[in-house]
Amino acid sequence: MKTILTLSMAIMLLLPSGLVSQDIVDHPDKLTFPELVFDPPIPADYRTTLSNGMVVYIAEDRELPLINVSVLIRGGAAWEPVEKTGLASLTGTLMREGGTLNRPPDDLDDEIDFLAANISTSFGNTSGGANLNVLSYEIENGLELFIDVLRNPRFDENRLRIHRERIRQNLARRNDRTGDIESREWRYLMYGENHFSARDITVGTLEKITRDDLVNFHEQFVHPGNMMLAVAGDFDREEMLERLEQAFKDWEPGEPWNEPVPEPSHTPVAGVYMVDKPDVNQGRVSIGHLGITYDNPDRFAVQVMNGILGGSGFTSRIMSRVRSDEGLAYSAGSAFGVGTHYPATFRAYFQSRSEACAYAAQIIMDEIERIRNEEVTEEELYTQTNYMLEAFPRQFASASQIVSLYARDEFEGRDQDRWLTYRDTIREITAGDVRRVAEKYLHPGKLVVLVVGNLDDILQGDPRYDASFEEMGELSVKRLPLRDPLTLRVE
Repeated sequence: MKTILTLSMAIMLLLPSGLVSQDIVDHPDKLTFPELVFDPPIPADYRTTLSNGMVVYIAEDRELPLINVSVLIRGGAAWEPVEKTGLASLTGTLMREGGTLNRPPDDLDDEIDFLAANISTSFGNTSGGANLNVLSYEIENGLELFIDVLRNPRFDENRLRIHRERIRQNLARRNDRTGDIESREWRYLMYGENHFSARDITVGTLEKITRDDLVNFHEQFVHPGNMMLAVAGDFDREEMLERLEQAFKDWEPGEPWNEPVPEPSHTPVAGVYMVDKPDVNQGRVSIGHLGITYDNPDRFAVQVMNGILGGSGFTSRIMSRVRSDEGLAYSAGSAFGVGTHYPATFRAYFQSRSEACAYAAQIIMDEIERIRNEEVTEEELYTQTNYMLEAFPRQFASASQIVSLYARDEFEGRDQDRWLTYRDTIREITAGDVRRVAEKYLHPGKLVVLVVGNLDDILQGDPRYDASFEEMGELSVKRLPLRDPLTLRVE
């Protein structure tokens, strides 16, 4: 008994004083807490420039003896030759893995390991990046290695050969997982096979990429005039800025890359598209259409709407209906993309046993119709908006997150002031707003349905469910062949 009393007293001492003074309630839902007060940091407090014009977002963080330096680079797969698809990705990999002109690959690996540091480089569709994470007392040596990797990549021929072979092996396996097939075909259906965002490397494009291509791609995009920095960690701000000044001072800035990002010309065609993968017992289904762009004034209301529909886990309608009520899938939900350069996609998704796929898909389509035709409840609206308000401070939880967020905002041309008004904007969204954006941005007549799995079992369905892909609205059904994994050609 003494132990129990002692434990109870310890718990009371650890509880916030506001809770101790409350009357004991009979259910946790009745607990009340002070209103969360949080003001996002001001972007200008973290922004400065080096003498060469490079923008730097910088913040001290003395919690751990670590420093993180991130570089954003304009450029990527959007501007690689079609016949050499994969060039941007391979350049990003070999910048780090291929050594430098001053250090062969093995020596570079050893030096980085000796510092207990991490250096990584990469290129995506429209931007590249590089990152250094190092103990604060090793920043001088770590930064020297980092600049060498950025500025003087060796693109070692032997490492290039190794990575080519590794890619070939990966290509041979890319039809093994239904998730990979689903992702690839979804991009084709949304943006067309000729848009850079949907293109995939093949053995043919891989064989055409030479070391000279890597060198030229690097020279075109990797220079201070095309970079932005985000730096956070255990340092004195002024001392770190002087280190960065010295590190970049003799590197010619070059002209920034200002070519516009190519927009897709493809228009998705509504219908049911099916890819046969006979050796699996579960089907993957994606349902959706094109989404919106960042400059859309309704984007926050759309996020609230999608959260209620399928974007907020167990509290969302899709998860509740497909998993909790019907037990048809372990995971189900939706995402409403907000594109920076062109519309992203709205996509509802699930994976279920083959015979139940049509029924689960019909449930999702019913929920899309319902949120368009009926106002959401006040409880649903409160749950979603309150979640977004409570989660808001997490984006600023560390100095590294703050500088990375604000650097990416400026890099992508996004309005940083939106963070100052974000919570007020979310609070003002009504159930009527949710229905309005659902009617405006969810298009049942434009839905693309992609099904990947054992089509014999999927089409046979389950007699317990009154659902069929062949009878899904007015959507036509089209079978898509499983592409050759190495060439992506249709047999």
